[in-house]
Amino acid sequence: MRIRHAIDTDLAVLLHLYQQLNPAVAPPAHPEAAWAMMQAHPGLTVYVAEDDGAVAATCTLIVIPNLTNGARPYALIENVVTDSAHRQRGLGHALLQAAVAAAWQAGCYKAMLLTGSKQQSTLRFYLAAGFSQSKTGFQIRRD
Repeated sequence: MRIRHAIDTDLAVLLHLYQQLNPAVAPPAHPEAAWAMMQAHPGLTVYVAEDDGAVAATCTLIVIPNLTNGARPYALIENVVTDSAHRQRGLGHALLQAAVAAAWQAGCYKAMLLTGSKQQSTLRFYLAAGFSQSKTGFQIRRD
């Protein structure tokens, strides 16, 4: 297993992984512009985990500047997914450890993530990775 930052040539496999994360949403027709914006966005890092040399999991970390908590930033982790053929090998856990370590290195006072999953296995996964279900999340969406 190897954890690294995603690079240009990872776009196709990232899109494949994101389809597993949310199969009901069609992939973008021309994702290159969005991918370039993501790569250029300060504080945003897409991590990938390789399993036997192939990208098999990903998550995104965004470090957000802040004026509270001593002006320490906070982090948001999003788009956590492991390819179905590579699950139960510790890839997701290793990705989350890397993202949280990067958040702490950036001086963040907290790292948070949201999941829409109600599956107990998913919730246990996040708890085992060190996250606590301690706040109530709200969202407003525009589809």
